[in-house]
Amino acid sequence: MVKIGMVIGDRYEVLEKIGTGGMSDVYKAKDHKLNRLVAVKVLKQEFSENENFVSKFRVEAQSTAGLLHPNTVNVYDVGDEDGINYIVMELVDGITLKKYIEKKSRLSVKEAVSIAIQVAMGLEAAHNNGIIHRDIKPQNIMISKEGKVKVTDFGIAKAATSNTITSNVMGSVHYTSPEQARGGYSDAKSDIYSLGITLFEMLTGRVPFNGDTTVAIAIKHIQEDLPSPVEYNDEIPISVEKIVLKCCQKSPDRRYQSAAELIADLKRSLITPDKDFVNLVDPDEEGATRVASEEEVAETSERLSDTEQMRLKADVMGEYDEDDHYDDYNSGRRKKRSDYDEMDDLYDYDRPRNRNRRSSSSNQGSSKIEKMTIIMAIISAALVGFIVLLLLGRSLGLFGASDEASEDPSAAQSVTADSGDNADGIQIPDVTGKTYAEAVSILQDDKGFKVSKEADSKNTAAKDTVVSTSPSAGERAKSGSTIKVYISDGSNHSASAATTEVSTAISEGQVTVPNVIGMTEEDAVIALVEAGLQQGTIVQTSNEDANLTGKICAQSIAFGTPVSEGTKINMELSTGPASVTYSYNADISAPTEGENYNYGIPVKVTLVTSDGTTLLSTTTSDFPVQGTYKGITAPTGTITFVYTATTPTTTNPDTGETTGGDSVEYTVTRAVTFTQEN
Repeated sequence: MVKIGMVIGDRYEVLEKIGTGGMSDVYKAKDHKLNRLVAVKVLKQEFSENENFVSKFRVEAQSTAGLLHPNTVNVYDVGDEDGINYIVMELVDGITLKKYIEKKSRLSVKEAVSIAIQVAMGLEAAHNNGIIHRDIKPQNIMISKEGKVKVTDFGIAKAATSNTITSNVMGSVHYTSPEQARGGYSDAKSDIYSLGITLFEMLTGRVPFNGDTTVAIAIKHIQEDLPSPVEYNDEIPISVEKIVLKCCQKSPDRRYQSAAELIADLKRSLITPDKDFVNLVDPDEEGATRVASEEEVAETSERLSDTEQMRLKADVMGEYDEDDHYDDYNSGRRKKRSDYDEMDDLYDYDRPRNRNRRSSSSNQGSSKIEKMTIIMAIISAALVGFIVLLLLGRSLGLFGASDEASEDPSAAQSVTADSGDNADGIQIPDVTGKTYAEAVSILQDDKGFKVSKEADSKNTAAKDTVVSTSPSAGERAKSGSTIKVYISDGSNHSASAATTEVSTAISEGQVTVPNVIGMTEEDAVIALVEAGLQQGTIVQTSNEDANLTGKICAQSIAFGTPVSEGTKINMELSTGPASVTYSYNADISAPTEGENYNYGIPVKVTLVTSDGTTLLSTTTSDFPVQGTYKGITAPTGTITFVYTATTPTTTNPDTGETTGGDSVEYTVTRAVTFTQEN
């Protein structure tokens, strides 16, 4: 077991614990051989006897031991000692990108792109060394106080002997690539997909896919089109939007094929953000002949004879005449996928591929015009017929519409206005009666708001229950804005509500929710998994019970409740009692004559709080000493006076002997109580 002060490997002195994860703890340590601070990752004791966990832990060190790059957290050493398996790494003084995003709601385009470039450079170095990270996410990206970005935690990385590796180990599901979600091959392009999702979150403050279960989210990565980040942030320029979309293509072949390609486009977007230069491969275009760019034609022409150049120019012009309906896509007009599906239906796009059949091109063009005319005529006739039937049906009352709805067109408008997002923001859902953890899941994870917790002592709801929000449910707010969630402190909750024992039969496919309150986060997750349940959102919150600090203090579904297998349980992790601060308006008077002090004698005055913080240390003979102190973390303190004075003289009347008159250092103390701040 690792203890503060112990020395590992005869050189690494453990100073403090700075982090913890599912498998390991991270400590700040001093390397006495090289006289530098390092981070030491130690495999948790409960896993150290399991060879599978030990092997996985060592893979991380082996994968990254030879990787030295400014944008990766470098590994210095690896070893085991008395059952302690450890990795010594570079110590980064900073925060994770996840916390940075949470702090700022979302990043500016320039900052997000700059961070993405540094991450991509770290990945490029890893990929060039045959290392695939496989768990790129904001939690595994560190930002130092100097602004340096570093990729960390290669815990599930593998060194690839070829260009691909296979594994059914999946990283965080919100950032996982479709191929990883399927349990298939993953390579450098899988890391690029995850970086694209991370860039999406930096730009919008939210992830693109959410769901009730990890499986549901994984299926969305596999099946659903990625929403454009512009839907959540209209300040994103077209180049950056298309970079995100290209990174996150479902097919790896349509993504950037290397980190170097991605870096080139990211750098270019910083210079010309509004220029449409990103080449997105359209799925319906893949089988079609592509029109070469001027640069490609020029480059190819250098290698062709004059005769070949003439034939190439004629063929390209013929293809261009047929392909012009795709020009809108490549010229920067951001059409939806459905637009092209409709266009392909109107145009019979099964054109001949033999370039030498140009003599029949005019006949083919006429044939296509005729086909399009016929199709348009059929569609027009169908629309006219539908409108006639609709009007006739309404006049006869065949569609069951209520008179009220017919007479009040605003009713239909109100349904549309309340159904989702619009220019005025996102509708705030009603979370009244839910726990704080559930409220955070709904407001933050599902809707993209920031959440702040506020206490409410005036209501009669049960403790830790949401009683209201500000803005209120039903109102609208912009994505990323803060919603205040008011939680009952239970002070006015009626104690007369008797607890009734209810015997509930557990149906097939149901399990009983275990009690995870008082457990560590890791133990709680294990308990849920063993019970057939899933970990939901875990939020940090203050709790007055100091014994629960660092442990689960609330769960979204009560202990003993029967629920369906796989149900997600949200939890609250206590950060300890709410922090209280104090203030002090000092008006310190001089020591008294009874304390053998005479005005004008210099005095050293110190004011120290009970937790050891020095607020004042000065030498003066000018009293009173005044000052204002705020944010004090202790309720009491001590004022100390130190001064040198002459002791009083006395004469013995019997002997006439005089005593006193000596210089003596006096120390006088006074207790002081501070005022609690609101």
